[in-house]
Amino acid sequence: MPMRRSLLLALIAISSSAGGQSASSLRLVPQPREARPGRDLVLSGGINVIVPTDSDDAFAARDLRDALRENGIAAGGSRASARVVLLRTSSPAARTLLQDAGVAFDNAMREEGYAIIPQGSTLTVVGSTSAGIFYGAQTVKQLVRGRGASAVLQLAAIRDWPALAHRGLHDDLSRGPVPTLDYMKRQIRTFAAFKINTYSPYFEHTLEYRANPLIAPPGGALSRADVKELVAYARRYHIDVIPEQEAFGHLHHVLKYELYAPLAETPHGHVLAPGQAGSMALIRQWFAEIDSLFPSRYVHLGADETFELGRGQTAERIRRDSIGPVYLGFLRDIVESIKRPGKRYLFWGDVAVNHPDLVRSLPKEMLAVAWSYGADTSFARQITPFTQAGIETWVAPGVSSWNRVYPNYNIAFVNIRNFVRDGQRLGATGVLNTTWDDDGEALFNQSWAGVLFGAAASWQPGESSIDEFQRSYGRALFGDTTGHIDAAERLLMAAHATLRQAGLGEGSDALFWRDPFSADGLVTAPRIRPYSRALRIAAESALVHLAQLRAAGNVRSTDVIDAMELGARRLDLIGMKFQLADDIREAYGRAADSTNRDRGRDLADISGVNGRMQDLRDAYSLTRDLYESSWRKENRPYWIGNVLVKYDLATQLWQARADRFAATRAEFSRTRRLPSFDAAGIPAP
Repeated sequence: MPMRRSLLLALIAISSSAGGQSASSLRLVPQPREARPGRDLVLSGGINVIVPTDSDDAFAARDLRDALRENGIAAGGSRASARVVLLRTSSPAARTLLQDAGVAFDNAMREEGYAIIPQGSTLTVVGSTSAGIFYGAQTVKQLVRGRGASAVLQLAAIRDWPALAHRGLHDDLSRGPVPTLDYMKRQIRTFAAFKINTYSPYFEHTLEYRANPLIAPPGGALSRADVKELVAYARRYHIDVIPEQEAFGHLHHVLKYELYAPLAETPHGHVLAPGQAGSMALIRQWFAEIDSLFPSRYVHLGADETFELGRGQTAERIRRDSIGPVYLGFLRDIVESIKRPGKRYLFWGDVAVNHPDLVRSLPKEMLAVAWSYGADTSFARQITPFTQAGIETWVAPGVSSWNRVYPNYNIAFVNIRNFVRDGQRLGATGVLNTTWDDDGEALFNQSWAGVLFGAAASWQPGESSIDEFQRSYGRALFGDTTGHIDAAERLLMAAHATLRQAGLGEGSDALFWRDPFSADGLVTAPRIRPYSRALRIAAESALVHLAQLRAAGNVRSTDVIDAMELGARRLDLIGMKFQLADDIREAYGRAADSTNRDRGRDLADISGVNGRMQDLRDAYSLTRDLYESSWRKENRPYWIGNVLVKYDLATQLWQARADRFAATRAEFSRTRRLPSFDAAGIPAP
């Protein structure tokens, strides 16, 4: 949207020292709609943040003060180098300032928009609501670069408001990691700092229910006290907590119990049987408790991927009526059974999208969440069946973190950009960016780049620039002005791209755990062999950037850097293990040659003080420690044993091979003969 001429002239006058820089040179996340960089002001005396009398605005001011102090910047005092003032548009001072600067504060800005106006060494944030004031203060945080007395404030002029009303993050709390309450509060603070206003925790069985206490695993669920504290905390940060309780599919961890088995479509399966009276009774119990815990006017029913429907108890109904009427009929029944005045009920759109003729029959209280996670050029197919039926629609891209050793942002960035762009164009009113933990190994701290790009794309109008975001991410989240974070993220993307070139898709957890001497490993080896070196160079170069960043100091979010390092090491280990497995097989082949004078050296290289088998043992052992450290910075102890046992088994596998090979070396010392490859535990070349 073009600037008003009066604002443009005002901004040019204010920022005449900026040399005609573009708004993107501010490197903010999200990027403001209208902005002009101004001069830099060194904060040798800190910033005096004036605390308003309104309690909500006072909270925004104190939050800004806290962020400054965390960066070693004095916040307060009459001798400060700069001043920040927060004003409502209803105040005479704000009206005068807006008029003098020629800045229009129109209806599009009323709910969450803000203006930042520089005058001398003062930045004034003007908003119509507490949310607008809060988001303006968050932008001021990003206008500060550096730490301590050498920090700099950019005196930028900004006029900004969101493209979408609902800008959300959906986090899987049911398939492995369950975050601590302290970590969830940190997530809330960070979401809000980048103007996310919706948080949706995903539950299959990890919310404690009084009426159904068997379901929640001990130590692996949110208690009622957790929820109440989280909801109250999020409210201060202008974040609506929307719970998702799966109410149809994805309920294996409920239905595996014999008390609930009669409700399953198939024995101990995944899907509730619509024809079972007990199914609806259970749903009513769950959502009655949810209503008492979560004050949001929205609640998410899930209802995706009901693959088993029609394979068991409803088989006859599906044969008679087909799957669409049975599926959508149960959704209607759920809403009619649990609805409350003013409530809206979200559901995943993957099944309903295939039955557009029936979508119009859904209750007006329902809201479709269209989802798809590929790097497609268009997502109209997922969106239009709902928008054309007059059903409010949100779009749900994803950060591509699940089942991977590190998120694949080659896919995620394109998916988020195109899906949110199409959602805006086709009438969606919100975004619910997603993280999933399918195999239970994902770490949220590896997902922040995707989360923040989703925040930017949801706030910014039209198609967001991936390149612009990649230039801004490191500075925005870490305070990194060196470019090391942004370079490291690009290198990890290059590592994923290398594996795709090899025809192996990407850096999956399955590939990480694959034994190179197994049948699958022997099939994988020739495919990855030409690409292992490029894969390792990309991953190791990322590690160098992260190490250089640590050495430079003065960065935030060091636990996120730890998680990035873990991802880089896991990608590197994928290439390393296939390379070293080749080394082992080739060395044994040389040692088997009786004319080779260095046979003993070849055997020692396979297993010895610096043997390849020991290298792989060491790599899995080290990665285990790094993984456990990163896990415990986010999550409760629940479930971690299910992942660490894999590291332990991989470590033991290579130690056992080394021990077995010690016998081979001993036999060679006695007899100067070597057993066959198979007898030595090494696949023949």
